[in-house]
Amino acid sequence: MSTREIRIPESELVERFVRASGPGGQNVNKVATAVELRFDIAGSPSLDEALRVRLLARRDRRVTAEGVLVISAQRFRTQERNREDARARLQAFVDAGLHVAAPRVATRPTRASKQRRLDGKRVRSDLKRGRGRGRTDWSD
Repeated sequence: MSTREIRIPESELVERFVRASGPGGQNVNKVATAVELRFDIAGSPSLDEALRVRLLARRDRRVTAEGVLVISAQRFRTQERNREDARARLQAFVDAGLHVAAPRVATRPTRASKQRRLDGKRVRSDLKRGRGRGRTDWSD
């Protein structure tokens, strides 16, 4: 299993084949076609420290408290296609961790944008004030 620069050896992947849920006729009750792929992010020697921290920091429900990524694939009817799907999803997960987000540069609002905001608030305020009870000057 490899991504752009990262190579994950087969020994670090744990696959378990289980029966898929959902429709599928008699086949779904007999054949274990769904794949549960596990990859220990926290204990993997293949990942550098910066990538490991980024992957573990992602708020993804597939990552357990121990730092193990669990991918369940059961979209296809065959075991082999589900294995390929699980590995593709693992690759997409690791690739997303390779991308480092650019730091946000704080900026200040311009004078014109402040003025537009205040003008909008004034218009809205006048509109709401005009709706109130006790208004007697209906001739406007």
